[in-house]
Amino acid sequence: MRQPILKPRSDGLIESDQAVTLPIMAPRLQGELHAEGWADLALWGEGDLGRLRFSALEGPYVYFPNGLTDAGAGGVFAAQEAPVMVIRGATYRGFTPSKRCANWDRSTHPKARVRREKTRRRIDLQWAVVLIEQRGEDLVVSSGADLAEADRALHFSVDTIVGEALAYAAHCDRMPEADPVMRSMVMQGTHAGLSSVRRDERGRFDGLAAGLHYSAPARTYYRDGYWTLQLLLGLAPSIVHEEIEILASGLQPDGEAPSGVIVSGTEQARAWEELRTTAFGMDWIHTRSIDWWSDHFDSPLFFVLAIGDYVRTTGDLEPAERHWPLVKAVFDRYRELSEMGLPVKPRHERDWADNVYRGGFVAYDLGLWVGVLDVIVKLGAKLDPALGKTAKALAVETRAALETHLWRGQIWPADYHAPEGLAEVEPTLEDHLTLDSLTLLRYDAVSEARALQVLEAVRRRLETRHNQDQGFGDWGMMCAYPPFKHRADVRSKSAFAFRYHNGSDWPWLDGVYAEERLRRGLPGWRYPLVAWWEHCLKEGWLGAVEYFSPPWGRGSLLQGWSGLPAAVALKHRETVLAGDPD
Repeated sequence: MRQPILKPRSDGLIESDQAVTLPIMAPRLQGELHAEGWADLALWGEGDLGRLRFSALEGPYVYFPNGLTDAGAGGVFAAQEAPVMVIRGATYRGFTPSKRCANWDRSTHPKARVRREKTRRRIDLQWAVVLIEQRGEDLVVSSGADLAEADRALHFSVDTIVGEALAYAAHCDRMPEADPVMRSMVMQGTHAGLSSVRRDERGRFDGLAAGLHYSAPARTYYRDGYWTLQLLLGLAPSIVHEEIEILASGLQPDGEAPSGVIVSGTEQARAWEELRTTAFGMDWIHTRSIDWWSDHFDSPLFFVLAIGDYVRTTGDLEPAERHWPLVKAVFDRYRELSEMGLPVKPRHERDWADNVYRGGFVAYDLGLWVGVLDVIVKLGAKLDPALGKTAKALAVETRAALETHLWRGQIWPADYHAPEGLAEVEPTLEDHLTLDSLTLLRYDAVSEARALQVLEAVRRRLETRHNQDQGFGDWGMMCAYPPFKHRADVRSKSAFAFRYHNGSDWPWLDGVYAEERLRRGLPGWRYPLVAWWEHCLKEGWLGAVEYFSPPWGRGSLLQGWSGLPAAVALKHRETVLAGDPD
């Protein structure tokens, strides 16, 4: 067996003899950098900037959140307070400006203007400005939505940039007592959550980014944001409050919400609106200018759950009071969608499994619905006793209906089931085991006896260490097994077995599973917390990846909701530090 490309150290940092891609996400500046001499850079809300080329840094390397050090005095350091970074021990080799703000941008833009101004190079794009300055052996790169922002950033001293970068990395080190694998996982997972917090050119909160590859158009998602804020509730609750406000702007009076809310800057927003309104079918998918993929079945539910988590954690009722009409609209919407006692999802791909046409009673969505009912019961006791009483009665009925319609003689619930008699949904049954059905356990929608049965089934069937039938050895968790049997229900990446929603390892789902074991005092929680991270180390994937599987590779680097295992470890700190007897 080959050795892992990346090795976690006792201090939580990661070392490697070979250069790997370093994902960078600061509040404004972002990109992917390789120590062999290149970096693809972008500016949040504005768009792609271009490719920077510089002299290679010498290995071996030590990686930390948003930075690295090399064998000499060189390294990469990104600031937090301004969009600027320094590459120490490197010489400028060139910069190729982006021709478009994003790969989907069909606008005609003037050619970027590149010029020398005394000691610096200035690149003027229609949507941003890049400034590059060689300061002895240090290469400093800044950017901004305009010259003023870029110029302010360039005025940061190298010591200030390095100091901010190192202080940020130290802030991400939340479990220094843990072993190297767990400590580094928590450090990188915390980085994934904190780095999702984005800012506009004036320093104002501009949403939680899903990840590096989900930034154009700049948008913030309901579901990704919800799982990301589980970490932020403990570290930065004021950010959770601000995220709720942005998500509220996308929720409609009838309780409908898109997958995400677009928060792009002026030029990127203009380019996106041109595409949305002129490309065939785009305005049908994104029906409003701020919508990213309108009418997602799970999004309104996450909005209410986020409010409930925020109030429970902080005791601050203000968001719940102000947005209570929206909470009531969500309640009314799903009650109207109900048949046979449960909300019916139309046969479309608009929830987290957005490559799968799930219809009828979907276990994942129904678990969220029960969670929403319980939030309304609790908040309604103070804000709306009549609605709280109605929700309480409905929660009892819903739990009973789940037992009737999701359990089909198995010890786990069906993924989705459309029985005979549902209006506008053809009868279907997909009864394989899925990790996303654990929302039923997370929100106590099933009995404890059922929950224990499901967790044992997940252990035997979805932990690859215990399932030799899947054929790829021990590589982490599968989100579903066996693969979908209804070929017409899957599309795009999920049409392939073990890819994307059809069996890949998704760290956020691993975190959901680990917490269900931890909160019940069950052993076996460490495997879902760190097996995915050990695979990343083996493959040389730095940071919390979006998803992966052996036959198909990985998704985006530095995905916000992939910080959930870190959040779970921190929440159950004493148990995690005591060790897993499994």
